[in-house]
Amino acid sequence: MKLDILAFGVHPDDVELGCSGTLLAAIAEGKKVGVVDLTRGELGTRGTVETRREEAARAAEIMGIQVRENLGMADGFFQNDETNLRKVIEMIRKYQPSVILANAFEDRHPDHGRSAKLVADAAFLSGLRKIETYSDGQLQEVWKPAYVFHYIQDRFIAPSFVVDITPFMDKKMEAVLAYSTQFFNPDLNEPQTYISSSQFLETVKARALMMGKRIGVGYAEGFYTEKTPGISSFDAFIQQTT
Repeated sequence: MKLDILAFGVHPDDVELGCSGTLLAAIAEGKKVGVVDLTRGELGTRGTVETRREEAARAAEIMGIQVRENLGMADGFFQNDETNLRKVIEMIRKYQPSVILANAFEDRHPDHGRSAKLVADAAFLSGLRKIETYSDGQLQEVWKPAYVFHYIQDRFIAPSFVVDITPFMDKKMEAVLAYSTQFFNPDLNEPQTYISSSQFLETVKARALMMGKRIGVGYAEGFYTEKTPGISSFDAFIQQTT
């Protein structure tokens, strides 16, 4: 299955927090979208690997994505090495996305930055013919995506561009809350963490409000890129309110 957008997250719930509104908007336009989680989030304080897997599947259903895979890398300890690069290259060549979305290069969680570099490097290497990878015993076709964009998650980073997600904000939060063991849930007897308070969920909304304000819409998600994006017409810009 060829996808238009393939979003990578180092932990299940990263994609939901960082770019699920954008994925929902793309799906509404008829785009094919998939998600690849690098780890199972096994070092998470709350919940288990099993509950995290169930929550990721529920979030995928809420978002309406075509596929979701998990590469089973070691949470907290994975490295940007040949073994893991090849795993990501195989996913890129399998789904041949035009656009890849990945974690931020710098963020509160150190896994996010390593993941961002890993995915960006794999996106480049995926286009090299002398790197051979296989799927179901078959040699994969080389594939180089047009763009790799990094979503802004916890720490603020000035965006290269923002995406209006106003019609999809409620659905985004529904996908986030599919991770009922991770986020605010007064019915659970679990240790409190940085992301488990009701205030944290408010900051997710506040970030989207702030990004939306930059372009005069209700809610938005921000992205940055090392590669300058181009347009063929000024019509590609949305009209901002004054």
